[in-house]
Amino acid sequence: MSVKIRLQRLGGTHRPFYHIVATNSRSANGGRFIEKVGHYDPLSKPTTTIAIKEDRVQYWFERGAELSGTVAKLLKVKKIAVTRTPTAKV
Repeated sequence: MSVKIRLQRLGGTHRPFYHIVATNSRSANGGRFIEKVGHYDPLSKPTTTIAIKEDRVQYWFERGAELSGTVAKLLKVKKIAVTRTPTAKV
């Protein structure tokens, strides 16, 4: 199972709101997800709202999850660096 961390669009017409979710890459974009790891509100005033659970994003990234391009940009804006830790060879 390939896991991706991507945006799930919510909200009405012309009022976007996004959940940042860890999901199976084969699931529909608005469908099932494994875990909600944050949210993004581009229309909030006075600035956009980005809330991300850093520890959960790191957890999924270490286990092979891929970031979508937009989520990678949001992490860069929040100055969150995720890294893969080398696995111990037994």
